[in-house]
Amino acid sequence: MTARLLVVDDEATVRELLSAALRFAGFEVTAAATAREAVAAATAEPPDLVLLDVMLPDMDGFEVVRRLRGHRASVPVLFLTARDRQADKVTGLSLGADDYVTKPFDLAELIARIRAILRRTTGHHAGVLAAGTLTLDAEGHQVTRAGRAVRVSATEFRLLHYLMENAGRVVSKAQILDRVWRDDFDGDASIVDTYISYLRRKVDTEEPKLIHTVHGVGYVLREPRR
Repeated sequence: MTARLLVVDDEATVRELLSAALRFAGFEVTAAATAREAVAAATAEPPDLVLLDVMLPDMDGFEVVRRLRGHRASVPVLFLTARDRQADKVTGLSLGADDYVTKPFDLAELIARIRAILRRTTGHHAGVLAAGTLTLDAEGHQVTRAGRAVRVSATEFRLLHYLMENAGRVVSKAQILDRVWRDDFDGDASIVDTYISYLRRKVDTEEPKLIHTVHGVGYVLREPRR
């Protein structure tokens, strides 16, 4: 299951850029521009985590948390704000927030903090991913399909991990190259097609097939319909 995040920030540029970055990282994201929108969204359909600015136009983020707790909503909260005073951090954490990150922030660190909170609070374990009968253990560096161990190379493992993190979401060749090969590759993008073919021969040897081509767009690992 994809973790659902609620981003609350009154600055449209910050809200949109952060939401886009989190979606790229594999999260499902909704956004709110005001405290009242945030409370309504978080109580109507509680997300797995709220990323909450302190400085909002209608009430501050601390009051948002108080109201959520008043509604008995135990949704995890990560404050993401320019308010960097120690007293503000203490207040936020004392209200029951799970973390407090100040702007400007490092995106990779923020995503790591988000995943750490999700592991603690919702069971979204980044270590073990599953899609149908396919499982990937990131820490043990093991892949299985229907209980059978699958031997994959380091690059194949990174590619499969990326596809499984983004299960149900189409990713382009450019995105795959950026996340799997990073700065280690400056050749032909068709290498992605080659490694997709390698993976299919190893993990899609039975029905239902999990790795699909979306012509003209990219690839998607899609769990079978139940």
